[in-house]
This record gives sequence, structure tokens and C-alpha cells, in this order.
Amino acid sequence: MARRLTFPRICIALGFDKPEQLLQCAREEADDGGAFFEFRLDYLKRPQKGLQAIRTFTSEYPGCQVMATCRHKQNHGFYQGAVEEQVRLLEAAVEAGAHAVDLEIESAEAAKQPLDSLRDSTCLIVSYHNFSGTPAMEPVLKRMRKIPAAAYKVVTTARKPSDNCRLLNLAKANPRVPMVIMAMGEIGFPTRVISPIRRGLYTYASPAASKGTAAGQICARQLRHLYHVEKLSKSTKIYGVVADPVGHSLSPAIHNRAFQSHRIDGVYLPFLVGPNRLKDFFAAALDLPVSGFSVTIPHKQKVMRYLDVVDPLARRIGAVNTVWRKAGKWRGTNTDIAGVTVPLSARMRLPNASVLVVGSGGAARAAAFALADKGARVSITGRIEDAAEAKKLARVCGAEPILIDDLPGRYFDALVHATPLGMHPNTGACFFKDGVPADVVLDMVYNPLETTLLRRAREQKKKTIAGLEMFIEQAVLQFEIWTGVSAPKSAMERAAKDALAAQAQPMIKAKR
Repeated sequence: MARRLTFPRICIALGFDKPEQLLQCAREEADDGGAFFEFRLDYLKRPQKGLQAIRTFTSEYPGCQVMATCRHKQNHGFYQGAVEEQVRLLEAAVEAGAHAVDLEIESAEAAKQPLDSLRDSTCLIVSYHNFSGTPAMEPVLKRMRKIPAAAYKVVTTARKPSDNCRLLNLAKANPRVPMVIMAMGEIGFPTRVISPIRRGLYTYASPAASKGTAAGQICARQLRHLYHVEKLSKSTKIYGVVADPVGHSLSPAIHNRAFQSHRIDGVYLPFLVGPNRLKDFFAAALDLPVSGFSVTIPHKQKVMRYLDVVDPLARRIGAVNTVWRKAGKWRGTNTDIAGVTVPLSARMRLPNASVLVVGSGGAARAAAFALADKGARVSITGRIEDAAEAKKLARVCGAEPILIDDLPGRYFDALVHATPLGMHPNTGACFFKDGVPADVVLDMVYNPLETTLLRRAREQKKKTIAGLEMFIEQAVLQFEIWTGVSAPKSAMERAAKDALAAQAQPMIKAKR
């Protein structure tokens, strides 16, 4: 008879080659609030040494649960012994105090002796991993259920957004089968947050002291405090940011902080969506379902073809950065407009002011149209390879196109930089090599907080506006559109600065 156990929502995967490191990390994570740990015995140079680590830890932290795993090398683990020895090691881990064991399906099928001792003495989890993609799910589960177990873990690799839904729907379609479900990789990250509210028993996280044991894991502290995994419910509304790349985005930090400030049952996730995967994402968004999302590079223009209703100004601009679903329809608008005009208006009069916009993408389009509507005299430039697009944008918004070679000798009241130049990690890049030709400089890049462009402008005694100010303004409007309540602007600003500081820490350590 397979035993069952109730697990905490977050399992912290610990993979170290020395038992002392394994034990020390488990202690640190337990002291920080962790309650459920996977001890990867196969990571140890001598897996048997992990047994004493289990004994010691379960004795010191009786309120915590430990799962023992000793994955075989042929199944992307490090254990190289016979399957029979692998099973015996897991049996010894149970005797040492492990509350559960994870045995991959390949070893479970190859084991010559019955697995009754594991089933009778502990919670046996049979696991399946696919490191190349997400195959048809029902045949996988059918294969796994031939091995009686307390639960089944199905982990695949997401290659497109809809892979996440196919995986989550496996648990939905089999509500009586205890399952652990998630997708590896950055595309699969959303499943790591929402699987516990989609019938998954728990999710996996890395400890703060290491990168974890699988692609896509983030540290347990982030899952607890940024995404509030332990507090999410079946009624939690899902929001997010659609981008490529998306890992650098501050949006999850500020919007999740905003939800938490207002005690709104919502979670905001990063959705990595490649240039040719927007259609697939919209199918996944309906399935999850997603209530609303931010849109950034490279999707601000292409996203419009999938929307049912677009705000008139956003339609004129030809770019959308905010999407939500209402009355069964996808709706879009552009909050970058306020992100540009509000900070600039606080420092200067826009009517008749000369403003140079650098760029021709979605953000530049929003800036150019918004400034033209305010009565500014807009000029547009860009890199040599973008000259045709800049000229096209200037024509549709009534602006003056300027080739980069024609900029020397020109000067403006304000400058709005709307390209990715200078964005983390390429922080040294700057559109202007020498003098910055404007009195007021707004850089839409917000990571780092002070870009090379802003630093040079400040040194040249110009007024500068950090991209973070623009970013917060547009995010405030997004939050209010989605929720209908006033945004906690100060909390969002603090969250953004905290996130930027956290991102800077690894760079500081690397330089040392």
C-alpha cells in the first residue's frame, strides 16, 4: 500500500558534492523558512555519506521534511552504480529519516526486486523527466502508473508557451492521481509558480547558495516573497509580461509588490515568448487563463493583430504595451504615453518645445505620437540600419527625420532615448559618443538605474530623467487598468529599486 504525505508547496533541491555543504545549506534554508528539502544523494562524491546528513538534519529540524533522490547517470543524474544498489540506497535513506523518495521511471522499470519496501515504508514518488521537449502527456502518465506509487512527478522541457498548458492540463484531467508537474527552462517558468494551484502537490526551488539542480529553478526566497507561492489560491488571477528576453524585467517585482500591498489575489509572471510564438501564447493565455499582461520588446507592434479592441491613440501609434481581457475580448492600450509625457511635463513646457526621439520601435512610436499630440516639435533619428524605419515613423506622426550623420550641430530642448542601447548587460553602450544635444534627457532604459547616456548628460550639466521614473508611470496605469484600484506608487518604486539592487549584486561579486 503506497503511503501518502502532505507536502509543503516548495521543495528546495539541494545538490552538493560534499555532505558538509549539503547539511549547511539545508540548515540555512530551514532557518530562512524552508520546510521541505530534496537531498540529491547522487551529487555527492560518495552518496552513502548523505545518509548521516539526513539523520543529522531530521534530528535538528524535526518540523522539516526530507525527500531523498539518487538519480542515475543515464537519466541525467550522477549515480553510476547498479539499479539494485540505487534502490537499496534509497531504502537506507528512509531508515536514516527521509520522509519520501524520488525514483525515476527508468530505474523503477529496471529494478529486478519489487519496490514494496519503499512503498510500505515511505512516500514513493515515481518521476519522469524529458530534457528535450513536451511529448503527448497521457501516454507518459499511463506508462508511469504501471508502477504503483504515492505520487507521480512529470517534468518536461517547454519549447513554446502552450507546452505549459498541456502539462498543467494533465493534472486537471486526472484529478484523482497525486502529481507533481512542471516544465523546465525559462519558457516553462510559469509552471513553477502556478502548478501548486493547478493540482500539483508542490514545486521546486533552488537554495540561495547555489543555482539549483534543474533549468528554470529560482531560489525559494523569491518563490515565497516575490511570487507568494504559499499564499496563491485556485482563484488567483494571473498577469505577466510578454517579452524576449524577459529575465531582466523589473515588472514581476513591482506588480507583485503592488498586488501584495493591496492584498489582491493576483500573481504576475515573466512569459518568455519568442518572435514567432505570439499566436501560441494567446492560445495559452486563454487556457491558463491570463487576465492581463504587459508587452515589451519585440512584441509591441505585432501584438495588435491578436487584439479585439485597441485604444484609438494606441492604434495611431501602432504599438500596444498593455493588454487585458474583458467581456470575452482582448483589449489593448499604450501606457508608455504617460510614461513619457508626465516626467517631461514636470520639468518643461512641451508645447512648441523641440524634442529629439532616438529610435523607431514601439517605445519610440509611443513617445513620438504622445509628444506631437502635446504640441512639441518632434524630430526622429536612429542607428544607420534603422534609418528607413525612423523616416517612416517621422512621416506618419508629422515629425522631422534626421540621419545620424546630420545630428552634429543640432540641439534640442529635450531628448528621449528609446532604443535598448545601454541596457543590462551591455551597460557601456551609448548612442551619443560625445556631447548630448539637449537640455533635458529622458532615457527609457531603466536597468541600470543610471545609464551611460544619463551619466554623460549629468556630467554635462543636463537635466536627466531615469528610465525608472518613466517605467513606474506606465506601470501605475497598467495596474489601475487591470485592477480598477489606485496603484501603490511608492511601494512599486521601492520594489523596482530593490530589484535593481539585487540584480547588481552578482555583478559586484564578479568584479571582485
